[in-house]
Amino acid sequence: VQLQASGGGLVQAGDSLRLSCAASGRTFSRYGMGWFRQAPGKERESVAAVDWTGSTRYYADSVKGRFTISRDNASFTMYLQMNSLKPEDTAVYYCAARVAGTATLHRETYRYWGQGTQVTVSS
Repeated sequence: VQLQASGGGLVQAGDSLRLSCAASGRTFSRYGMGWFRQAPGKERESVAAVDWTGSTRYYADSVKGRFTISRDNASFTMYLQMNSLKPEDTAVYYCAARVAGTATLHRETYRYWGQGTQVTVSS
């Protein structure tokens, strides 16, 4: 499966953004999906994950209550709604897919990765 992330940009603290991850291939609907991010000089970290049904979702503590992950299997697309953005959310955001359909924040279990989209939050 090929993944294409989009929707990043430059915003101010407190603003919102919605990231999209478009997937190729009908197998998307069976895969667990996740969002990850990497800030300059830091390791890639988990942000959110969703199972193949869209009903089970996990979030990193740093984004709970502000970010929402969702998916639309009919259109092979996953989303990350980001509200109340903070400067520390600044990073390149990646979407990823895992063959297992369950949700997990363990990034080493993800096989397919998109190219990333830059999110910059100014204070």
